[in-house]
Amino acid sequence: MNHSARWTVFLLFFALLAAAASVLPVSIGAADDKAQETLRAFLKEFVLSEFVEITPGKGKYPASFTMGSASGPASEQPAHEVTIAGSFHMAKGEVPQHLYAVVMGKNPSKWKGPRNSAEMFSYADAVEFCRKLTVLLRESKLLADNEEIRLPTEAEWEYCCRAGTKTAYSFGDSAVNPGDTENKASRLDEFGWHHGNAAGNDPPVGAKKPNPWGLYDMHGYLWEFVADAWHDNYEGAPADGRAWGGDDAKARRVIRGGSWKDRFEQHQSSTRRAVGAEAADDAIGFRCVKAKVARQ
Repeated sequence: MNHSARWTVFLLFFALLAAAASVLPVSIGAADDKAQETLRAFLKEFVLSEFVEITPGKGKYPASFTMGSASGPASEQPAHEVTIAGSFHMAKGEVPQHLYAVVMGKNPSKWKGPRNSAEMFSYADAVEFCRKLTVLLRESKLLADNEEIRLPTEAEWEYCCRAGTKTAYSFGDSAVNPGDTENKASRLDEFGWHHGNAAGNDPPVGAKKPNPWGLYDMHGYLWEFVADAWHDNYEGAPADGRAWGGDDAKARRVIRGGSWKDRFEQHQSSTRRAVGAEAADDAIGFRCVKAKVARQ
């Protein structure tokens, strides 16, 4: 079964669960037997099918990469080397609305649809979603006690977006085909939703081409929250891929990737933007990481 077909089956399964989201407790143990069985089956499908293993330093993907841009805006400078230690799993796509509804018991999204990415929530809500999903997966024995679901760090996000490339986008240095005098982002059209090809925020998750890692919608669709607090530039940024200032709940947050509202220049692998800690917008979502719990 190809990715598109798996998403269709997977998200139809979401729909059945989402219909009961307001009464489903966020606990495997508290659910009745039928709901418990359905929820476990759904969670198993999610864990087994919707994550890509990211393996820095293995095969063709080096552990180190250049983060930022030497020629971009000040917020992307200085370009600096980051080394990602150890493997982790990144979700293929942004969190869709029915998964969000099942875990959180509500769907705040403006652009409703069974295959649409979830939006209209704060950074704190995204963190709470990850915490609750971790609990559900551990209770269902699909996640070890030393593993968790969390937001990617900003360095992990850019490492995954670039997928071993050094170009402006994971598919090349330009979003425009050679000879296109109208400057239309026809190359980006194949990989992401942007201001030039999205009439509204109502496309399905994973409809465009993936990047070399097999990750969808890294360039466009929705901006994505990451774990880091915002810094105006990369002076003093950690070189090991960990979150920078992520524990400051009141700090402005980092979002990555660009959205359906933005021109193609905002969809480059290095593009970053700051938003308030309480920001909730129909152009901001997130994707999950599954990883070992970091040692304190």
